[in-house]
Amino acid sequence: MTPDDQEAAAGLFRLPAMWRLHPCCHTCLVRCLLVDDNGAFIETARLLLAREGVVVAGAASSIAEALRQASALRPDVVLVDIALGDENGFDLARRLAGSDTGADTAVIMISTRAGADYADLVADSPAAGFLAKDELSAVAIQRILGQA
Repeated sequence: MTPDDQEAAAGLFRLPAMWRLHPCCHTCLVRCLLVDDNGAFIETARLLLAREGVVVAGAASSIAEALRQASALRPDVVLVDIALGDENGFDLARRLAGSDTGADTAVIMISTRAGADYADLVADSPAAGFLAKDELSAVAIQRILGQA
């Protein structure tokens, strides 16, 4: 019995827009926390990722709020904007890595700027990788997490 058959037998179904690009992992949902000081980006990213099957468990706009939510929600991945107003996303990545929450949580740095602008900083950080905001997708997240 395939995962689709099991879901159908359980009375669950998925609309075509909810299907994964990789059928073998369509039930392996990734839970994420979005951390960005731009509310419009958070809402756009939330809609995009949800449509692609990523569970957006929460959103935060500051380091303190992100640490509280990461501790409470225990997401699989935290998408962290590098420029958080007066704060720095790399500081959050280091703090998450040093916390109990960070042990099982991957951090992906995001920015409107190109990855080459931050290559050395990302390499020196505990982040799993980097995504330009215009490349954000479930497939890109899974690729960085080694699931694609």
